[in-house]
Amino acid sequence: MMDLFSDIDQMERDEILALRRELDEANRLYYVENAPTMSDRDFDAKMRRLQDLEKAHPEMASAQSPTQHVGSDLADAAGSKGEHFVQLAHRYPMLSLGNTYSKEEIQDWVSKLPADVEIVCELKYDGLSISLWYEHGRLTHALTRGDGVRGDDVLRNIQTISAIPQQLDASLSQIPFLELRGEVLLPWRNFERLNQEREANEEPLFANPRNAASGTLKLLDSDEVRRRGLITYLYYMLGEQLPGTTHYERLTLARDWGFPVSDAIRVCHSLDEVMDFIAFWDVQRKTLPVATDGIVLKVNRLSQQQQLGYTAKTPRWAIAYKFPAEKQLTTLRKITYQVGRTGVVTPVANLDPVQLSGTMVQRATLHNEDFIRQLSIQEGDRVWVEKGGEIIPKITGKESSSLTCSSNAASCSEASSKPFHFITTCPECGTPLVRVDGEAAWRCPNTSTCPPQLKGRIEHFVSRKAMNIDGLGQETIDLLFEQGLLHDIADIYSLRKEDIARQEGFGDKSAEKILAGIEASKQIPWARVLFALGIRMVGETTAKKIARRFTSIETLQWATLEQLTAIDDVGEQIAQNIIDYFLDEHNLSLVLRLRQAGLQFQESPSSPSATASQTLSGKTIVISGTFLHHSRDEYKDLIEIHGGRNSSSVSAKTSFILAGDNMGPEKRKKAESLGVPLVSEDEFLQML
Repeated sequence: MMDLFSDIDQMERDEILALRRELDEANRLYYVENAPTMSDRDFDAKMRRLQDLEKAHPEMASAQSPTQHVGSDLADAAGSKGEHFVQLAHRYPMLSLGNTYSKEEIQDWVSKLPADVEIVCELKYDGLSISLWYEHGRLTHALTRGDGVRGDDVLRNIQTISAIPQQLDASLSQIPFLELRGEVLLPWRNFERLNQEREANEEPLFANPRNAASGTLKLLDSDEVRRRGLITYLYYMLGEQLPGTTHYERLTLARDWGFPVSDAIRVCHSLDEVMDFIAFWDVQRKTLPVATDGIVLKVNRLSQQQQLGYTAKTPRWAIAYKFPAEKQLTTLRKITYQVGRTGVVTPVANLDPVQLSGTMVQRATLHNEDFIRQLSIQEGDRVWVEKGGEIIPKITGKESSSLTCSSNAASCSEASSKPFHFITTCPECGTPLVRVDGEAAWRCPNTSTCPPQLKGRIEHFVSRKAMNIDGLGQETIDLLFEQGLLHDIADIYSLRKEDIARQEGFGDKSAEKILAGIEASKQIPWARVLFALGIRMVGETTAKKIARRFTSIETLQWATLEQLTAIDDVGEQIAQNIIDYFLDEHNLSLVLRLRQAGLQFQESPSSPSATASQTLSGKTIVISGTFLHHSRDEYKDLIEIHGGRNSSSVSAKTSFILAGDNMGPEKRKKAESLGVPLVSEDEFLQML
């Protein structure tokens, strides 16, 4: 074995193998898990080092090396259970771009191009790549990049983006095949809202809008995809017998045909024009509603693109310039701690104020104890702060010497590092903290009297998706809690008009509005009441599924682990959390008081799910096409309340396809090959 590598130093061989493992893992975390741990700059530096080593030692060549293929976002790469999207081969390989980080690197790239070259500069939007297929003017497929050769068909989710045409003008139906490539994005505003929701539910936050967009596009629930509000910008057109001889002409045509194409595009004739475009957008991008991380440079003439060709991973006629991450060095003055509604204790860095991306940053999350120890952060350290995705302040590291200060020696002494020790008791109630095996977080187990947990559960209980009690916002809850009028969620139903009206800033009208909301909440159905209880990890969708199986709180209270885990999307941890909730005497007392207040703890006789049959029990159904009597979403609900299961893709497990007009040809073709029957809309309604 050693003879095979006699021409290569053992250390370099080990480095090659180590870099391959590290980059493969970084690709998996970035494309599949949507949880990157390595910056783009670090990734590219390691990739270039690996390329140099492999070039110097061709005997180590491997088709499996990350230098020879793009990172894969294919659903089955995750190794998860359950159904996935149908995968299709790209008609044209969907490669990634090479990255540059300096004017010198851009100049070097330009020097290798033809002398008369025109360069199109575009914004590099930070989202998920998508390939839209139009056959005779109709949108038929929407593929992710996948591994560059095959991609996941996420057509149903792409159809939730209203700006993407489903059917082109009749004059374009003569084009047999048209492909538009672009980027799927989650705007800043929607990203902030989504992370606020996840934080309130103590779910892991998305690191940036790109990861949020990627995670959203791979959801099997297209209703949730629509709610999150994805958008897209398209940046390249492919096909046969297409008009236009330049890339810019084709983008202009695409915009005229109704496709969402950015206006931030410029044809440049010199390096100076390219650098002017980069300098302008390095500043102006901070005003955009979506994330950008650089500029893409493309050779304009399509004939020159064809002549330049491709490497194994990238086109030679295009390159991306990445904006440098904006970061500042400041002092970590103090680590404080916050307690969430489920008792999770989160450390927070309190910093000397520093300006980033136009805002003053004084605080940044430190996530958990493991994160702090990984970066070896201590109070008094000089730390680097960036804005993750230009919006979330995060600490990315510390200066090599924590005693290096930019001011005088006195302040340096004051800021000297102190050894870090994570707290052992709750900062709010003094209860000893606990850490569950397999979890990174420390928790306060005092669910009955710890103030932030109590207030957090009340805020969750009254929220729009739960009991929807208007007027009881965070400030009002804080005020009533401090006045001793609210201790838990059941106290809401004991509030009196005079108690609320006498509070500062309130009056009779405000009190009446709150009481009207409280009274109306007594009609909220059982599934939302279950969600409102705030059982750990029981989100809105999970609560609906549990409520369909257990139609009253009595039946749920005595459910076994086996019965609970038989429900779709309910794993052992969620099931155990439900069981533990009903073993707690305090929770049982709360439920009793809420029942006495008149809340709905069982399905109403008029509820659709209470009167539905089990006609579709055990059946997996795919919906395809357009319908006359009901919308696709309404049919999805009908399937679930009659015991069936919705699926977005056809497989051997599909019981039948509910087929409407204009059914997708690929679904029809696959159904025929697998022998899956098609059921018309009228036949389906008769079945029910």
